[in-house]
Amino acid sequence: MVEICPKCGLPKELCVCETIAKEQQKIRIRVEKKKFGKPYTIIEGIDEKSIDMKALVKMLKSKLACGGTVKNGKIELQGEHKQNIKKVLEEYGFPPESIEIQ
Repeated sequence: MVEICPKCGLPKELCVCETIAKEQQKIRIRVEKKKFGKPYTIIEGIDEKSIDMKALVKMLKSKLACGGTVKNGKIELQGEHKQNIKKVLEEYGFPPESIEIQ
């Protein structure tokens, strides 16, 4: 039996919900100093209901070779990765015009 997406009604193989959700995001990337002056890269604006945040964080951590987590709907990565994150998010399917670096 083929699984049907509850949002769009298409089979899971043809589902375009996540692709549409990626195009509607307004992502902000900034660097913040935390404990002991260590820089953390914060990614905000990704809707966690329509995009699998755990899979996204796992992919970012492996591509950027750093630690990170999801807290309160924000992705926190250890280190300063502003320019590299933009390239990786574009490869993941987010349009470049929706990514803002502060």
